[in-house]
Amino acid sequence: MLSKRLLHHRQSILPLTATLSQIPYHHFFSTNTTPPPPPQIHDPKLAFRTHLASQRQSALEGGGSKRIQKQHERGKLTARERLSLLFDANSFRELDQLKSHRCNDFGMPQTKIPGDGVIVGHGTVNGRPVCAFSQDFTVFGGSLSETHAEKICKIMDLAVKISAPVIGLNDSGGARIQEGVDSLAGYADVFQKNVDASGVVPQISLVMGPCAGGAVYSPAMTDFIFMVDGSSHMFVTGPDVVKTVTGEEVSMDDL
Repeated sequence: MLSKRLLHHRQSILPLTATLSQIPYHHFFSTNTTPPPPPQIHDPKLAFRTHLASQRQSALEGGGSKRIQKQHERGKLTARERLSLLFDANSFRELDQLKSHRCNDFGMPQTKIPGDGVIVGHGTVNGRPVCAFSQDFTVFGGSLSETHAEKICKIMDLAVKISAPVIGLNDSGGARIQEGVDSLAGYADVFQKNVDASGVVPQISLVMGPCAGGAVYSPAMTDFIFMVDGSSHMFVTGPDVVKTVTGEEVSMDDL
């Protein structure tokens, strides 16, 4: 009885075996199977280092290669190039390199540049400690914002603390109008620092380009002012404003 059952099962399996033998091998095991991608491992430290390096590079580039080229075409150096000439080799130490503005109006959040248009720091000149700030005309025309002013005030406080001269390399179009009264309040803070440092440490202003509007007052309160022939201008209101108000046509040199 048992042998008959086994014979019956064998006869029922043989057709299925013959059918399976006719199916190509690759129908069971595809030789073109792509292995799954490896799992992505998020490393927060690596992501932070990558972002930090990117921000530092942006700070070094300022307003970008095109604006730097325009600066050179005008016969002017960039803010960093000026500092490299002023300070002893490898002595300059920058502060707040990645600080940017906090303005949320007029599309400003999409145009944040680390450094915010001014480079501040300390180093040595002929072996003596000196503090300095250098306005970057390639970033928003060197205009002064709230954080821009905070950086200048910080380096002036450091100059008073260590009894070192403070040198300002001015190249600015004035207040950053997008920030309104915050920018004007920043000028007030800088002027107060000029007053506090007066008679305490030497204050030296180098006017390397335009120095208009609120940017005029701070150099006027310093001990020494040096200007570059042909590219430096100091005035409270520009020729266009004078012509609009009085009808008189004047040049930057006349002002």
